[in-house]
Amino acid sequence: MRRAPRDTEATSRSVTRRALFMGGCMAAMVAALGARMRFLGVEQADQFRLLAEENRINIRLIPPARGLIQDRNGKLIAGNEQNYRVVITRENAGKTDAEVEDVLNRLSHIIPMTAEDLADTMKELNPRVNSAFVPITVAERLSWADFSKIAVNAPALPGVSPEVGLSRVYPRDFDFAHIAGYVGPVSEKDLTEVKEREGADHVDPLLMIPRFQIGKIGVERWMEDTLRGSAGTKRIEVNALGRVMRELDREEGLKGKDLRLTIDADVQNFVQARLGEESAACVVMDVNNGDIIAAVSSPSFDPNLFVRGISNADYAALTEHDHRPLANKVVQGAYPPGSTFKMVTALAALEAGVIDENTTVRCPGYIEMGGIRFNCWKRGGHGSVDLKRGLAESCDVFFYDISQRVGIDKMAETGHKLGMGVRHELPMSAISEGVMPNKAWKQERYGQAWVIGDTINASIGQGYVLATPLQLAVMASRIAAGKQVAPRIIHSVNDIEVPIAKVEGLNLDGSKLRAVQMGMFEVMNGPHGTGRGSRIADETMQMCGKSGTAQVRNFSDAEKRDGATKNEALPWRLRDHALFVGFAPANAPRYAVSVVVEHGGGGSAVAGPIARDALLRALTGGIPPLTAYPADQRGTIESRMNDLRLRLPDGSQPAASKV
Repeated sequence: MRRAPRDTEATSRSVTRRALFMGGCMAAMVAALGARMRFLGVEQADQFRLLAEENRINIRLIPPARGLIQDRNGKLIAGNEQNYRVVITRENAGKTDAEVEDVLNRLSHIIPMTAEDLADTMKELNPRVNSAFVPITVAERLSWADFSKIAVNAPALPGVSPEVGLSRVYPRDFDFAHIAGYVGPVSEKDLTEVKEREGADHVDPLLMIPRFQIGKIGVERWMEDTLRGSAGTKRIEVNALGRVMRELDREEGLKGKDLRLTIDADVQNFVQARLGEESAACVVMDVNNGDIIAAVSSPSFDPNLFVRGISNADYAALTEHDHRPLANKVVQGAYPPGSTFKMVTALAALEAGVIDENTTVRCPGYIEMGGIRFNCWKRGGHGSVDLKRGLAESCDVFFYDISQRVGIDKMAETGHKLGMGVRHELPMSAISEGVMPNKAWKQERYGQAWVIGDTINASIGQGYVLATPLQLAVMASRIAAGKQVAPRIIHSVNDIEVPIAKVEGLNLDGSKLRAVQMGMFEVMNGPHGTGRGSRIADETMQMCGKSGTAQVRNFSDAEKRDGATKNEALPWRLRDHALFVGFAPANAPRYAVSVVVEHGGGGSAVAGPIARDALLRALTGGIPPLTAYPADQRGTIESRMNDLRLRLPDGSQPAASKV
């Protein structure tokens, strides 16, 4: 049936409206899509380009070269050596642990790796321990052959990269182990200490690099911020497998600052060799500016073992050794100073005016106090003794007597002036302040009153008095110079000398100080001086000194009667400590020395000769000449020096008591 024209016209108008509506919607959609495409392709182009770059470009930190440590003459103590190593990056090695383990297993067929090495590496690759994009060191100090094998097999080892870096090395090993210290991987304890000191927001990103090494003890630790430097960065391009394709650019970091110490490496080397196998310490100090010329703790150890990863066997050998090679006896060892303390007692009495240099005391061989007999080392007594003779012959009774007149508080005050009982701040680990007791100290420490017997014991450096070899060297330096000389060990930073603080006077009467100096001169050069056997024969280098012998335990009357107090009859650990302090030349002091030989026996017989050799080595600049020694000793001395020359073929090679 034919439709009416009116119906056809109405239908046409309806279709046209629908078409227009649909066309408008489609045009709007096309416009929206176009706008979106323009937004993404033009306005957001930089952002998406950056995202694409980040998918193929990695940014990595470049550890800086650590600053060098040198002796006062520029000889290398701690340096850096080329280190071939291999690292693995978790995000490029595989998505699952199984894939990463497969890569490591393939790597273990190329370079030697134990099951423990593989387990440790997997632990460090755990995303909960380290970020997936942080390179983890798998092995280092590789041979060139192994390094080359890894490079050749790189396509089969996704995420694995051979690298060339720097590692710490100590070319003079044993000589400077206790001074320079060593570096090791950053531990959780290290990070905690840094965060507490600097705040969690200011931790150096270098410390977050797995196995990054920082100073652990000694100068390496206490000058860490100076030696470390700051990180650089590099941008590298990687392919879809994570393989490094090329380095795009790099920005080098700042090298750590170089340090120059006050130590003379040759003197340090000589003294280390001279101490031999003794458990001992020796300090040589410039009396004019406080420079530490040598600071030797014996026996020593090889710090390179700790840098490379010390084995359990090697570490046990060090920790179980009865001579304690890991301890820095120079600053950590606190010993009864014995008769080396008598100068403190004498100066305190002189300053207090209770005696003068002509005051005499009669020594019958002992004094009695409160029913207790305090013996002199010379059982028959010394007779009438003045200050000079009291020091020269080390009469105990003389100092027992004058200590009661002056009292412990004045003795402690004088001791502090001379550096006893004071913590001397140096970049060394575990520095002890020793003990310079007084009445208040005992009451606070033990809740007990001070008694006269305590004063008598303290007068000869026994009882509660304790001192480190460093403090004894400071004491000798201050007596020699008459000034508050303070020890220092950092000479310069990047060749800019560290300023020396102005040296103040001791506030002690010069004439009284000279009286003590003359007593120390008589110790070494007087006809009856206890140190005469260790004197220097050359008058231009004559020394002043004082020996000491410190008991490590009390003996019963029965042991004394049976002769069980003799050192040769006792086990090593029960023998007396041998001590010596001194300075030279006597007429124009330049260097002071202190020596402590643990359980060495007599100070004059054991410690004195070591101190003399150390002083002569510093004064002469070489192996001491035979003419510096008494004629009757030159045969023995020549034999000793010949032995040392064998250990020091060119006067500078390291020769230490090795464990």
